[in-house]
Amino acid sequence: MRTQKFGTLGSASTAALLLALAPAAHAQGAVPDRFRWLTFLVFGVIIAITMYVTYRAAKRVKTTQQFYAAGRSVSGIQNGWAIAGDYLSAASFLGIAGLISLYGYDGFMYSVGWLVAYITVLLVIAEPCRNIGKYTLGDILAFRNEPKKVKTVAAISTIVVSIFYLTAQMVGGGVLVKTLIGIDYEVSVIAVGIIMLMYVVFGGMVATTWVQIIKAVLLVAASILLVMFTWAPYGFSLPAFLTAVVGDEKVQLQVAKLLGDAASNMNAEQLGQRFLEPGLFLKAPIDQISLGMALVLGTAGMPHILMRFFTVPTAKDARTSVNWAMAIIGGFYVLTLFLGMGSAINVGSAKIASIDAGGNMAGPLLAQFIGGGEESMLGNLFLAFVAAVAFATIVAVVAGLVLASASAMSHDIWVGVVKGEHATQQEEVRAARICSVIVGAIAIAIGILAKGQNVAHLVALAFAVAASSNLPAVLLTLYWKPCNTGGIILGMIVGAFTAIGLVLVSPNMTYPLLVKEAAQKVIAAAPAKMEKLQAKLAAATDAKQQEHVKLDIAGAEKALKKAEGDMKKFENETTSIVGLERPLIQLKNPGIFSIPLGFICVIIGSLLYRDKRSQEMWDELYVRQNTGIGREGAVAH
Repeated sequence: MRTQKFGTLGSASTAALLLALAPAAHAQGAVPDRFRWLTFLVFGVIIAITMYVTYRAAKRVKTTQQFYAAGRSVSGIQNGWAIAGDYLSAASFLGIAGLISLYGYDGFMYSVGWLVAYITVLLVIAEPCRNIGKYTLGDILAFRNEPKKVKTVAAISTIVVSIFYLTAQMVGGGVLVKTLIGIDYEVSVIAVGIIMLMYVVFGGMVATTWVQIIKAVLLVAASILLVMFTWAPYGFSLPAFLTAVVGDEKVQLQVAKLLGDAASNMNAEQLGQRFLEPGLFLKAPIDQISLGMALVLGTAGMPHILMRFFTVPTAKDARTSVNWAMAIIGGFYVLTLFLGMGSAINVGSAKIASIDAGGNMAGPLLAQFIGGGEESMLGNLFLAFVAAVAFATIVAVVAGLVLASASAMSHDIWVGVVKGEHATQQEEVRAARICSVIVGAIAIAIGILAKGQNVAHLVALAFAVAASSNLPAVLLTLYWKPCNTGGIILGMIVGAFTAIGLVLVSPNMTYPLLVKEAAQKVIAAAPAKMEKLQAKLAAATDAKQQEHVKLDIAGAEKALKKAEGDMKKFENETTSIVGLERPLIQLKNPGIFSIPLGFICVIIGSLLYRDKRSQEMWDELYVRQNTGIGREGAVAH
């Protein structure tokens, strides 16, 4: 899982698109040194606000219900904003905007998958889970199955999914802080971890909920402001805006660069129009179908999302929260179109890529441009605000993931399995806080160890495991009477292992031989490429053209330096982390195989296993999931 950036093997991992801040070499900082104090100031203000919220929340957290579920006192609207805050990770804010700025239409397609996912949640998951669950995924599955067995498997699945997602977010947070403030990567990761732990350990779900609400409001507000300033010069007319995109020279140059020789027979207008059409990045239909399945179905199995439905007092509030979440998330994803394309025409892909090869600084750089540019105080204030919101986004998502993992460890394993449900509320809250510290320490350690490595595919892998392991178990235990303990265990284990195994033998891994082959090609072509760029620079007639060529030269120098580094780094290595010289399969996301297999295994396991409890509890489950009758008494007990 070593660094493998865009272009290393001709195309990036499809899954890599989901990480907000995949590690990348930074040719220059986004914030000039003399304005870094602004970034410190804005970051400090937002952290101080969330810490105050945590301080207030800590006074309310005395019982397990308050720690795990915020006392079930969160309204539908509040929970909708919190779900949006939990769901809109930095991948959504920075990653998609960056992809659109570099690849146009293809980048926007990722927004569709994440939005459609909530239809699944609304129609089949939200209300039934709230009605039969208590605090965790394990509670849902244990209602009609053998509690100790399914809680153990559910807890392991929750921790695995959360760790995959956590690692990507921790690395992203570390890179963001390092880039903007100049703090060492290791210190940045530790800072992210400590802030997140304070939210969870002291404030539990109460603090996490309000931090997510604050973060979601700031994220939406920042995005709306950026879009207003970006769109206003075109009279808020979509056709006028898209016409400007098509006619922009920077966009046309980027498309020509992406198409290579195929662009030689196209005029400027055709190049610009190509930016609004598919195929510049997404070129393997089966991969896109597989990734879409993981996104749409994985959301309904993500443990930190499922936990949010236990915080509302009624089933109606659960439905309301999903409706609000869909509206907020859907509106936000529409805004990413303007953020990405606005960055493409105002900042330019060459400038964006010079800061971060994956395009993840497109949004902050657009804010800097709108405020007056990199030499202005207002521009850097805008950039600092947007970056601080991105940082809050990462910390809020990490807090939700840590809380989900800690709940699985303390509530499912320690209380449910070890103590046999015999623990006082004080003991369970104490155990939950200890488990939060353990998970947080693991997250910090993994984040530091993952420095300079490609963890991008872990985000998509988390969704794939959730869709292949958690969703089949939850869906079939809710809606299929023969489903039982044997099916749940078999389906969750096979689904998870299949998803993980397929990724380990896929192009997502780093294959030293292939990396060295690609690096050798870059090194061999570098002299001719540099000569051509120098000639182009000499022929440039105005300052704008010269600036574009200089950025291309900087990019070529960085690519050469990286290629030379790869040759040295992998000098004595020939195989991937699992001992393969080349991938066994070309599929980058395993969802198309692992998700159906997860469902099939739940069905087969249920038919082969005999479980009297599962059958006896079906009628009670059916009534409660549809009506909620009996839930409050059981929860209170």
